[in-house]
Amino acid sequence: MIRRFVLWSILALGVGSILLNRPTTAAAAERPNILWITSEDNGPQLGCYGDEYAVTPNLDQFASSGSRYLTCWSNAPVCAPARTCIISGLYPASTGGQHMRSLTRLPDGFRMYPQHLRDAGYYCTNNSKEDYNLEKPGRVWDESSKTAHWKNRQEGQPFFAIFNLTISHESRIRNAIDRKDRIHDPGKVRIPAYHPDTPEVRKDWAQYYDRLTMMDAQFGERLREMEDAGLADDTIVFYYGDHGSGMPRSKRWPYDSGLHVPLLVRIPEKFASLRPTGYETGGTTDRLVAFIDMAPTLLSLAGIEPPAHYQGHAFAGPFITEPQPYLYGFRDRMDERYDLVRSVRDQRYVYVRNYNPHEIYGQYLDYMFRTPTTRVWKRLFDRGELNEEQSRFWQTKPPEELYDITADRDEVHNLADRPEHQEALTRLRQANTDHLLRIRDLGFLPEGEIHSRSEGSTPYEMGHDPQQYPLEQILAIAETASALDPAAVPELIAALDDDDSAVRYWGALGLLMRGETAVMEARDPLIDAMEGPSEYVRLVAAEALARYSDDRDDRTQSLSILLGRANVQKYGLYVSIAALNAIDDLDGRAAILKRQLKALPTTSDTVPDRMKSYVPRLIEKTVSDLDALE
Repeated sequence: MIRRFVLWSILALGVGSILLNRPTTAAAAERPNILWITSEDNGPQLGCYGDEYAVTPNLDQFASSGSRYLTCWSNAPVCAPARTCIISGLYPASTGGQHMRSLTRLPDGFRMYPQHLRDAGYYCTNNSKEDYNLEKPGRVWDESSKTAHWKNRQEGQPFFAIFNLTISHESRIRNAIDRKDRIHDPGKVRIPAYHPDTPEVRKDWAQYYDRLTMMDAQFGERLREMEDAGLADDTIVFYYGDHGSGMPRSKRWPYDSGLHVPLLVRIPEKFASLRPTGYETGGTTDRLVAFIDMAPTLLSLAGIEPPAHYQGHAFAGPFITEPQPYLYGFRDRMDERYDLVRSVRDQRYVYVRNYNPHEIYGQYLDYMFRTPTTRVWKRLFDRGELNEEQSRFWQTKPPEELYDITADRDEVHNLADRPEHQEALTRLRQANTDHLLRIRDLGFLPEGEIHSRSEGSTPYEMGHDPQQYPLEQILAIAETASALDPAAVPELIAALDDDDSAVRYWGALGLLMRGETAVMEARDPLIDAMEGPSEYVRLVAAEALARYSDDRDDRTQSLSILLGRANVQKYGLYVSIAALNAIDDLDGRAAILKRQLKALPTTSDTVPDRMKSYVPRLIEKTVSDLDALE
């Protein structure tokens, strides 16, 4: 009887630990430690990826002891949304967190991946950058700080630890660097086809490589620290960069240049059963992987089945999935400037869909223009001293782009109109559409509407409710609007009468994109739209008429609407940003507003701290541009 009671007690403890997702001490001891060492703002410009200019001995040595992923995408080409993707296991565009330094929240019951690990007995630390566009749903880390460390765990406790290396960040390209660290000869650096070959550009690229060498040394220190503690055989190690290089047209752009990051993974022999098929020490894999896959892979390696709502695919561990045929990238608001771009990659091609083709690639961003390369690049364009490939960044965009990455590493030869590449174009175009519908991409709403439509709920839940977010209908008109076909003008005018404000918004945008002829054909419906209930439709209609109508009443009314909505204290952050961007795009037609712009408030109590610089930057830049016209 006693033996039976003991047996049932043991079984109960085991079942209880499974139900709570908390292993017994014995089970926890069998789980691997997992160490992630990440670096900021760098692509695969490393020796182990075949870059002969790079000096990265520690990473090269580490690559020889693990597996090198040939194609890993960060999904977002800038830090906050890229990190949001990893921490949530969800594409940020499905949670409303795709805009740079936005802030939203997950549905009840959705948690960030360290919370699942902590439930399973892991000690989880982050040292130290978070920068998530999502509110944390309770306690996420055991410690997240500059002093967070796996050493602080309980004896025998498995750990998951991140160390984030910032030495390669964009800001480090343009600041002072000690002479001893200047080891790369600017005269020998390869300049991408889209950049002009000037001393400033060469210096920036060389310093970027210098910073990678410094990062490599820091990586070596963190790795040796773990190895010297005798933990190498018990620890799975990942190294990856958080998106492409901090150089302009890499960072912030969902090309391969902005999304392709290094990913090195070492799984010790002790945990050989967790390795994917084909894993070879010092080998490579051509499996397409991305940041969306990191959370499910991490949980799989820890023996935890990934939650059903995760949108990525584990590429190692017992819950490994089949390889996926495509990777997906996105670009939305970058700091103070709006844009909407989606991209898809397979093994050969990169497809780019521009939903705001009327905006230039290189919209003015204060932070990006602090880099000397950006400034000299724009100055040479203004002087007419660049070739076609170098000029394109400062021009408006085509609706579609297609690049053969195997033949055109710099992505400068758009194949979208080439007959011999139409099969690839059609296939990747459909892959993009399927993906947007599958994840319920919220990028087709004005940013403010993401929040207003989800009031009382969350953006994710709103986006998955067809009644609140009829994405199929909205996406269809967005595709039509941004394709720039002149024959679509009647359809766009008709969209201005739709019951859904996002359909009306894209109808107005499509007319604005087509220029004066389309706007004047739709003059009366656009005047009506300026008096409608949606602030975002009103702003697009006002911009269209302010830009293209020569009627005095049209211009007076439209400029009045734009100036009024630029007041952040009256209309809030999202309306204000949209209005100020529209005014800035008007150039000389907004000259009459210069004095009133200077008098606008630059902040309000409702603006989150992480977004407080956007309105003053827009006002300052617009006024400066108007001053330059005098």
